[in-house]
Amino acid sequence: MVKLTIVGRVSDGLPLAQGPRYTIEDYNKFLFYKQQAELILKEISKGALAHSKMTIHIDHHCFNHLVDNGIIFITLCDSSYPRKLAFHYLQDLQKEFEKFDNRLLEKITRPYSFVKFDSIIGNIRRQYINTRTQANLSKLNANRKQDVDIVTKHISEILERRQNAEISDRVFVTPQTVSSIWSSPRREEISLKWTPITTIIVVAVVLLWASLDSQTTS
Repeated sequence: MVKLTIVGRVSDGLPLAQGPRYTIEDYNKFLFYKQQAELILKEISKGALAHSKMTIHIDHHCFNHLVDNGIIFITLCDSSYPRKLAFHYLQDLQKEFEKFDNRLLEKITRPYSFVKFDSIIGNIRRQYINTRTQANLSKLNANRKQDVDIVTKHISEILERRQNAEISDRVFVTPQTVSSIWSSPRREEISLKWTPITTIIVVAVVLLWASLDSQTTS
């Protein structure tokens, strides 16, 4: 069963459209999976997931995504749903998306505001609900010996890589934060404040030493 679909932009990771959710799914679970899909979208936009086609396992579900011409198509399915069929679904979405003007898509600034595509997702999704229809069986049986070469990962790998990257970023930024105290404007302020005081102390010490030396000589 296709339970969730999100279409997003590679350049900035902005989700543009989403299909209807699987209504039987608990709403809290739906929100969780939606958040994970958005995380995958962001990771792709950062270049952390470089493969154009990938399957990402998460508990008893899996995300399948397809990247084409700067657009990301992601769908969540049951683990038992045929992966080959899931990618046929994503390819159908990609073909429909190509019909829209890229200049229109580039102007979108708010998440999920390309609502015109939501209904298209719903219409195509309905064609893939029943895996035993003649059309879907034909897709499954076509090129049966030629399985799609898809990279497979688990969501935990992606979360771990992201966590490590964030730790590395903090380690890299921390020394800069400390050293920024001694950046040029701050150093100049300290110099202007303490240089006259230091000069006065040095002069006083020299005069005192000279006075003591003269007294000792006499």
